[in-house]
Amino acid sequence: MDSALQHITERVRTAAADGTPLRIRGGGSKDFYGQTLQGDLLDTRPLAGIVSYEPSELVVTVRAGTPLAELEAALAEKGQYLPFEPPHFASGGAVATVGGMVAAGLNGPARASVGAVRDYVLGVQMLNGKAELLTFGGQVMKNVAGYDVSRLMAGSLGTLGLLVEVSLKVLPKAVAESTLVFELDEAQALAQLNRWGGQPLPINASCWFDGALMVRLRGAQAAVAAAHKTMGGTVMDAQAAPLWNALREQTAPFFQLAQGESLVRLSVPDTTPPLDLGPTLVEWGGAQRWLKLPLSAASDRGAVLANLAGHATLFRAVDKSAGVFTPLAAPLDRIHRELKKQFDPAGIFNRGRLYPDF
Repeated sequence: MDSALQHITERVRTAAADGTPLRIRGGGSKDFYGQTLQGDLLDTRPLAGIVSYEPSELVVTVRAGTPLAELEAALAEKGQYLPFEPPHFASGGAVATVGGMVAAGLNGPARASVGAVRDYVLGVQMLNGKAELLTFGGQVMKNVAGYDVSRLMAGSLGTLGLLVEVSLKVLPKAVAESTLVFELDEAQALAQLNRWGGQPLPINASCWFDGALMVRLRGAQAAVAAAHKTMGGTVMDAQAAPLWNALREQTAPFFQLAQGESLVRLSVPDTTPPLDLGPTLVEWGGAQRWLKLPLSAASDRGAVLANLAGHATLFRAVDKSAGVFTPLAAPLDRIHRELKKQFDPAGIFNRGRLYPDF
């Protein structure tokens, strides 16, 4: 065990004995996400470096404190990347880390077509709340025996344990890419996206806002050219890459909040019609809707989700007292709490980050 891991292990062991809450943190780029931060800071950045990378096997193992930009640069040198396009949200000195990427479980514009963070996690090494170093999964896709614990870590916001190492599946970058623009209202855009969804088109990402639908195609040159011919639309050239990056990092004008506004993320069936609840940006073929709402409206999930199948997340807000995440149904809540007891019996990791009493 190296000195950095040994030091962190001792801190976890001491905290467990004393019942002292710890706040696991990498570069701090996702500090805004989730409930109010609690506990003594436990910095994972000393756990840095790429442990192994086999481009021919499409697998990389990296320590949790490694800057995400460093991993992406190493993959880019070999013509590979993380298909789910994890956002960095790096500003004001914050630096996204690989551990934070997995713990937050956030995905970029391509999520609907390529899958989520959890789908690319092959294995993890972690410290549980007893300061035990545990290893789950491995470095190949067909390695599941028993519970797939590795993927439980994706989106857990550090409440189950501290990530030490992560093994990830990566993919080669597409040969061809093109972004098409269509002038459609929201209802027309949603209907068109659902029609395209039933066709063999290389649609990688989509976004609708303010009367314009943008669709990104990725794949073989012939497939992209054929899709463009079938779909029509206007080709977006130099502005395409900045557009998708601005969506990924939420630097697009839509995401700039006025005083008193909150950003709500809705996850709904992609066939859900326009909601007409406020300023809206649609991604993931209609399955992800971003709403800018006054805090009073954003906090009322009952009104936002009335007659809808889905869930709402108070993604960015000054006041989170109403709760960030949609409350779990009783059976799911029981499972979450039992998992927490098994991994973190003293309740020291990221206390209250998912739910106020969790």
